[in-house]
Amino acid sequence: MILCIVATIGAAAAAHSAVTERSGRAAPEPSRAQVRQQVKALGALGQALFFDPALSGSGKLSCASCHDPAHGFAAASDLAVQLGGGDLQQPGVRAVPSLKYLQAVPPFTEHFFESEDDADESIDNGPTGGLTWDGRVDRGQQQAKIPLFSDFEMGNKSDEDIARRLIAADYGARIAAIAGVQGTPDTSVLVNTALKALEVFEQDYGTFYPYTSKYDAVLAGKAVLTPQEARGLDLFNAPAKGNCASCHVSQRGNDGTPPQFTDYGLIALGAPRNPEIPANKDSHYVDLGLCGPLRTDFLNRTDYCGLFRTPTLRNVALRKTFFHNGVFHSLQQAVEFYVERETRPERWYSHKPDGSVDKYDDLPQAAKANVNMDPPFDRHAGEAPALTPDEIQDVISFLGTLTDGYSQPEQ
Repeated sequence: MILCIVATIGAAAAAHSAVTERSGRAAPEPSRAQVRQQVKALGALGQALFFDPALSGSGKLSCASCHDPAHGFAAASDLAVQLGGGDLQQPGVRAVPSLKYLQAVPPFTEHFFESEDDADESIDNGPTGGLTWDGRVDRGQQQAKIPLFSDFEMGNKSDEDIARRLIAADYGARIAAIAGVQGTPDTSVLVNTALKALEVFEQDYGTFYPYTSKYDAVLAGKAVLTPQEARGLDLFNAPAKGNCASCHVSQRGNDGTPPQFTDYGLIALGAPRNPEIPANKDSHYVDLGLCGPLRTDFLNRTDYCGLFRTPTLRNVALRKTFFHNGVFHSLQQAVEFYVERETRPERWYSHKPDGSVDKYDDLPQAAKANVNMDPPFDRHAGEAPALTPDEIQDVISFLGTLTDGYSQPEQ
């Protein structure tokens, strides 16, 4: 309910500010009925824009082209990075993240402290929150703008490009009605209203955060985990085994909200360098997440290099790529990497000229000190991994219960 109220207030503010931006004068506050109508209109516009390729330079790439509803609003293909640009041949540099369950992501902060309800509010959890892999924006409106202007995504060069395409695709009248302006809206109103509409659509709870997985049904007392799924959950939570829940929180929030399966923190996991990314053919190119190159406000913070935001594991079984660089293409690989990164590094990393393993080979030497060493990463080469092959299958079985759309089987 709280999230719905937040989305409603945000939508009302979006339409209200559009009028103010147009006239330069404060518009009258909308009534409740007007708020509901504005929310409905903005959401419908955002949905139309999300699936319409008309806003791209190629005329063939929509938001849904990379954020497929059937795959948890992540990529449908197993390409490490997707292709875009005016010719649809320009490769990106990061894997496409899911757009589901982003409604509770807090604004980015360098110092996140536990709430007063937790055991010790003095603990600084470090960089936390923000949207995208490096947390560089806080609002859906800002997030939507990134692909619109990216040379390897939708390829617009200016606000005027987007405004022209909105008019050509017959969105002008809809935007004018929402913004409360006469005639054709100017560039600012066209672009800002479109971005706000996308933000409102991505707050639609039934679409982007429905909480309809089997695990949600279990928490509601309407389903029961199978023995294998239950073992997987225990292993997922156990600090000495998977320890997944240390970052992918599986418990309800203190206010009773469903678990988000992320702590929103930014962490360095040392994912292997991915040769499938064309940019990586240049040995000098490195994607360091929080310290650049796409994020530019922490370029000189070596202690932030290699940190990427922990994604939710909801709908993870629908993914075709894993980690920020899409280096893995199966959930099996991703879980095996977690438990074997330190015990069998030769399986995951390249080798140096002298034949030794180049651990954390997608990071410069100075950034390797940032790689997380909490369990199950506290083991050493040659030791037994934290999970056996059977236990890995148990964890994967549990992760399958986080997929939305569960229905109780017939008795």
